[in-house]
Amino acid sequence: MRRSFILWKGAAGGMEDLIRKQYKEMGIGEDVYSYGEAVCGLLSGRFAAIDSVAEYNQLKVLAAMQKNQVGEACLTGTTGYGYNDLGRDTLERAYADIFHTEDCLVRPQITCGTHALALALMSNLRPGDELLSPVGKPYDTLEEVIGIRPSRGSLAEYGITYRQVELKQDGSFDYEGIEEALNERTRLVTIQRSKGYQTRPTFSVAQIGELISFIKERRPDVICMVDNCYGEFVETIEPSDVGADMVVGSLIKNPGGGLAPIGGYIAGKRTCVENAAYRLTSPGLGKEVGASLGVLGQFYQGLFLAPTVTASALKGAVFAANLYENLGFAVIPNGWEDRHDIIQAVTFGTPEGVTSFCEGIQAAAPVDSHVTPEPWDMPGYDAPVIMAAGAFVSGSSIELSADGPIKPPFAVYFQGGLTWQHARFGIMKSLQFLLNKGVISGQELEKAKEKIRKTTK
Repeated sequence: MRRSFILWKGAAGGMEDLIRKQYKEMGIGEDVYSYGEAVCGLLSGRFAAIDSVAEYNQLKVLAAMQKNQVGEACLTGTTGYGYNDLGRDTLERAYADIFHTEDCLVRPQITCGTHALALALMSNLRPGDELLSPVGKPYDTLEEVIGIRPSRGSLAEYGITYRQVELKQDGSFDYEGIEEALNERTRLVTIQRSKGYQTRPTFSVAQIGELISFIKERRPDVICMVDNCYGEFVETIEPSDVGADMVVGSLIKNPGGGLAPIGGYIAGKRTCVENAAYRLTSPGLGKEVGASLGVLGQFYQGLFLAPTVTASALKGAVFAANLYENLGFAVIPNGWEDRHDIIQAVTFGTPEGVTSFCEGIQAAAPVDSHVTPEPWDMPGYDAPVIMAAGAFVSGSSIELSADGPIKPPFAVYFQGGLTWQHARFGIMKSLQFLLNKGVISGQELEKAKEKIRKTTK
């Protein structure tokens, strides 16, 4: 027994040397590698907690699939009208069970998260209604959907007005301002869970539940919709468990598990979901049509993998927060806060910091690692945006990716990683690029390592 342990320990030591050598061959210097190792040494407890949540959510997904009797026939697709699509309808029942909602719309015809949100809003608001955001400005691409920035087909063009209540200085809800903003025309309240391109905290499901309770006590008839992008499976409950009438997201983020090639979902009250279905297809047709084509196998398998893929992305976010926080950069969330989505913001304060970080992430990708990302005027944004995403699915932000607008405070937003090992490599590669380009000095790296050594003594 003793000899076996010694042999195992020797093999483990040899593996460590092999890994270190592989990192070196892939462009990670010894100083960056040893710093990354020091940061990882702080995180075993955090990672164990993430794994526990993933295990619970894995069982929840599996239970929904078994309850709805997912069979081999569910994995094949339909064409044309898509009438009586067994796999599509079964998948939507499974999603409804996972989110504990009356109904759900899960379709490849929903092209992205912005489309899913626009669909939910446009189908449940009518001319003369007012939309309220009690969490400040929504994500950039929704500004044109709402009409904050004029755009053809916006809610504003259909006579739907918009009001927002800014968060307090500390990032909490301004309940007094929300109560004042609610009026007889308020029909729908939209709550963005994640931070978007802002440096505010992401809201926990519990916080969202408190906000919804506050609104419903004053206006029980108001629809509360939560933009759940980047938040699925991060906690053991979802916003639909705390009173949300609609929960909306993208399948090329968490719930697609990195396998869904397109798609979005709207889970919630049956009336809200049916309204969305009639808007997506046609009045009178609704959920009855919409061929699933050949994507159902990827939708099912991606959903099955989603809890563990989300856990890998979370580990990468926690690692990035601790790595950059110890170097003195402002990070949101910080290294030890509870996590409510997979996004990690790092504020560099300079355009060079944002672009160097993104170049490092791109260089770590399995696809297009040889290209250099550059800022450009993307549709839906009010400033040039740089995006690093060498992904198997174009634009998939559950895969290792980073992006940010080139404007003050010059923050970058990191998310994804189908595996923890890839996320770790990507974050170390970003640091290597910042070091190579002089955004971070070798002296700063040594000071950060010394800080961790003192912490762990």
